Amino acid sequence: MQLTYYGANGWLLELAGLRVLLDPWLVGSLRFGGAGWFFEGSLPQDWPVPEQLDLLLLSQGLPDHAHPETLQLLPKSLPVVGSKAAVQQCQRLGFADCSALRPGEQLSCAGLQIQASAGAPVPNVENGYLLRGRGESLYVEPHGFLDSDLPAEPLTAVITPVLDLELPLAGAFVKGQSVVPLLLERFQPQYLLASTAGGNIRYSGLLERILQAKGSTAALQAQLSGRHPNTRFIDPDPGHCYKLSAV
Repeated sequence: MQLTYYGANGWLLELAGLRVLLDPWLVGSLRFGGAGWFFEGSLPQDWPVPEQLDLLLLSQGLPDHAHPETLQLLPKSLPVVGSKAAVQQCQRLGFADCSALRPGEQLSCAGLQIQASAGAPVPNVENGYLLRGRGESLYVEPHGFLDSDLPAEPLTAVITPVLDLELPLAGAFVKGQSVVPLLLERFQPQYLLASTAGGNIRYSGLLERILQAKGSTAALQAQLSGRHPNTRFIDPDPGHCYKLSAV
């Protein structure tokens, strides 16, 4: 298994012989509702579209997961698997081969088993994913919501936020601190990789000024060394390909 991080929620997942692009934001800015005064994100650099992709996997239909400017760069023949909202976004952009999964549903793509789980309610419930194939397995959900219906099983890797992101009065909409202990107990992963809040991305606007982050990677590493010494924590550098060996 090889994993490359692009910042925010974006990854290139290489597992079960496939190259899967997950929630990519590779170029341009990120805005919600086209309102830069409210919230805007800027990448430190643009990323080239990875070559020889087999699948586009989207957990949510929001622009920080289904980024319109990035999706426009991808070949419209690329198969798409995603939540209902994500698939609707891709169909509007001209993607021809789209499969929507609801939580609990699964499909097989060239030997890779993709199982959707209940993810964040933003406001509709979006997806997390459990991926299995050729002796490798990975769980990913970008907001720190763990579906109680997922059974306990050992996994090769888990990709998750490790910090809480919250707004005054509204509370946490990314729950990394609280979900990490649950993920460790349920999946006993060989590798735990931080996501969602990384990538040296610059944010501006009203929302950024009131957004609060809680937690630290140092506290997480201390927790792992004490209770889960067999799990390796990776706080990924954007653009670096991490080669993970399933034991």
